Amino acid sequence: MEHITFLVAVVIVTALAFDFTNGFHDTANAMATSIATGALRPKAAVLIAGVLNIVGAFLSTEVAKTISGGIVDDTLVTPGMIFAGLVGAILWNLLTWLLGLPSSSSHALFGGLIGAVWVGAGEHGVHFDKVVEKILIPAVASPVVAGLAALLATYLAYRLSARARSESVSRGFRLGQIASASLVSLAHGTNDAQKTMGVITLTLISAGALGADAGPPLWVIASAGLAIGLGTYIGGWRIIRTMGKGITEIQSPQGFAAETASTAVILTSAHLGFALSTTQVCSGGILGAGLGRRLAEVRWGTAGRMAVAWLVTLPSAAAVGAVSAGVVVHGGTFGTVLIALAAIAAATAIYLASRRNPVHAGNVNDHHEVAMRPQPAAAGVSV
Repeated sequence: MEHITFLVAVVIVTALAFDFTNGFHDTANAMATSIATGALRPKAAVLIAGVLNIVGAFLSTEVAKTISGGIVDDTLVTPGMIFAGLVGAILWNLLTWLLGLPSSSSHALFGGLIGAVWVGAGEHGVHFDKVVEKILIPAVASPVVAGLAALLATYLAYRLSARARSESVSRGFRLGQIASASLVSLAHGTNDAQKTMGVITLTLISAGALGADAGPPLWVIASAGLAIGLGTYIGGWRIIRTMGKGITEIQSPQGFAAETASTAVILTSAHLGFALSTTQVCSGGILGAGLGRRLAEVRWGTAGRMAVAWLVTLPSAAAVGAVSAGVVVHGGTFGTVLIALAAIAAATAIYLASRRNPVHAGNVNDHHEVAMRPQPAAAGVSV
């Protein structure tokens, strides 16, 4: 424990803070469709998701190893660079949460780390071949695969149940959604909690507390699992509204199909060590489910805004990480404190802005858009 300096402790706490934001930012991935169709009550949904995220964190560490020893050269990384990268990721998560945009927490983390290490250690500190193989290719392929699988599953679900009573079909698929949403939550913990494990492990390696290529210790796994589970239970209601209502009006067969397709893609990628974005996978699944039902309305404007957010997430977080790294690396302790205070001020401003039009468990299904100003009551209004 003599290697755990004050800076290392600050980085670990910041990593767990990112994990917390990752949890409430990505709650929608598992539970948005189940909440939208009424398969689960909002509070029950986030409780189930939180518990299963914790369980999922213990199932695998392949993605954690990709981060701690894959995309950057761990021999050149310092705790200050990691801190700077985390600042970029946290601020991007909070900004997109405020706007109700389901962007990728994973790509925010990768972007922040890449930008910080590039500035702090030079371009040779980033393994760009691994970035392409483990991040960029899965980022393009995974939502497409999930979308096509959900489209086919939705089509088959409606064809096979065409002669059944609609009430029975709806009730049956809602029960199925409880299982499928739970699997997405488990898969999310398996994939996303590992990213924080990887960051903390990378910090410990850079500080000499762990050897090169070491895996995450048990206390790292447990703390990352608890942080993402607590964040999930808080419920990112603004993003839940966008994914549950904003892309398309989801019916229970579509919700079941989207969740099942997303689970298959996420668990397969976690087993292979691909650090993909669960947000992009689940959004692709919902879009595919919308296209799979005849006469379903897909709100392409919302889908387009999401796509733009996906494209700019990695470079935007990288830019913030790079600026933060420049201040931290050249400013030492003063620079670290300055960046920390600036990040806290920005996070506070974003939170206060969100209170102008709060979205919570009681009104999450009232509208299909997240506005910065209060919206009129939804009674009698078709959305």
